[in-house]
Amino acid sequence: MSIDYSANKTILVAPLNWGLGHATRCIPIIKALQENNYIPIIASDGVALALLRKEFPYIQTLELPSYHIEYAKNGKNFKWKLIKNLPKMIVAILDEKKIVKRWIKKHGIDGIISDNRLGVFSKKVPSVFMTHQLNVMTGNTTWFTSKCHQHIIKKYTECWVPDTNEQTNLTGDLGHLKTTDLNLKYIGPLSRMRKKETPKLYDLMIILSGPEPQRTFLDEKLQKEVLNYKGKVVFIQGIVEKTQTKWQAGNVTYYNFMNSKQLEQTFNESDFVLCRSGYTTVMDLAKLGKKAFFIPTPGQYEQEYLAIKLQEENLVPYAMQDAFTIEDLSKVKSFKGLTQFNDTIDWDSLFTVFED
Repeated sequence: MSIDYSANKTILVAPLNWGLGHATRCIPIIKALQENNYIPIIASDGVALALLRKEFPYIQTLELPSYHIEYAKNGKNFKWKLIKNLPKMIVAILDEKKIVKRWIKKHGIDGIISDNRLGVFSKKVPSVFMTHQLNVMTGNTTWFTSKCHQHIIKKYTECWVPDTNEQTNLTGDLGHLKTTDLNLKYIGPLSRMRKKETPKLYDLMIILSGPEPQRTFLDEKLQKEVLNYKGKVVFIQGIVEKTQTKWQAGNVTYYNFMNSKQLEQTFNESDFVLCRSGYTTVMDLAKLGKKAFFIPTPGQYEQEYLAIKLQEENLVPYAMQDAFTIEDLSKVKSFKGLTQFNDTIDWDSLFTVFED
């Protein structure tokens, strides 16, 4: 029996372009929308949009203004760099609001899922905000930034938190509030990955992501450090380009990027993983039940918090970027690794927000 797609609702899915994590965790949402007979339209900018276009070449995509998020060369200046860029971010957010208003009419949009894009919102259609940061950690300004973020979230129809609301959870204080009047739904961790039984091809998988220049700084550091590693290594640089490239240097196989299917296979073929402690990566590793070692992005309080939390729980060790040496990886065997979670998400129930 054929489906009458003309009767189905169109949902705008808009992840923030901050590294690749927001885009990749929207992949299972976009697939679930299709499986439930909604018509997704993808909107983002930069590498996030480039990645989703590769994943879904047959889905309509739209380009949003860039937030011009830049990392400081020195992690200690991270917060002040963001403050300096705040005027450009505000302009982009205001532009987003105008653009989305036009798109609702032009493309017949019936609902919105915004992953941390603060201007992708409308009072005319149900609008969902997705975030794992109900508390936005910024050091001694955490209280202020958290209240500002919660104020923005409040205007949305619902807020989806990709974690559990149980005592055992992945986000800790990031994704849980003691008291709140926000309309929160804990949807469970999101991952595009699936665990497979497959022969191990690599002793170590290195996967990089995140905005420049810190991605490049870590790339250059690890290319030197990995020369002293004895085992077989696969090194994914996290540079999304038009064409995938692969090359060999000694015991290391390099890729500029991998698509989701290739990444899933490589994760399963690797003994353990060296990566940033971004939350999307944490969810992927938990889905796969992998052991890992984290190097949080310098100055990014959220990643530092997650790395400390998971080390204190004896799950994953970490080191700061400047202090890391390849010998630190020997600590991994003393930690439990991340454990698999139940990923049964009730999409039928979640998507009722678009049917009211």
